Amino acid sequence: MTAKEKQTEFIKSYLKLTLKQNGYQTSGQTWWKDKGDFFSIINLQNYSWNSKECVDFRFIIGIALKATVKDEQKKKATYNDLTTHLDEGTVLPDRKIGNNQGYSITDNTNFNKFIVAMKTDFETYILPGLEEPKTLADCIKFYEQFPF
Repeated sequence: MTAKEKQTEFIKSYLKLTLKQNGYQTSGQTWWKDKGDFFSIINLQNYSWNSKECVDFRFIIGIALKATVKDEQKKKATYNDLTTHLDEGTVLPDRKIGNNQGYSITDNTNFNKFIVAMKTDFETYILPGLEEPKTLADCIKFYEQFPF
């Protein structure tokens, strides 16, 4: 498999399934979860220099306030609705895969090891971190640690 095929397979076989099981809806490469007054958002961003042989990407995570989302029915949120913008590195304990901010897949990347690493990142750190704020007051407390 090429790097791009590996990323596509990762999104299809792990990411979409895991996020759906955790209550997230999706449109394109953005996933959101309704939490009452706000949405938790995860957005996958590919870097512009990617090729079939090497794919670098990162996740932008944060919240979107329902009061400010563009969707008139307040049923979904997009990347452009984000009130807070953090990357996955802010919730991971100094662990990066690849040489850049985020993740890197090459033709030589062991797909099974990559999936195991992603499971650790998502199931141990990213998803629990996004579950923690349950109210707007929780959001303020959680996000006050990050300079914006």
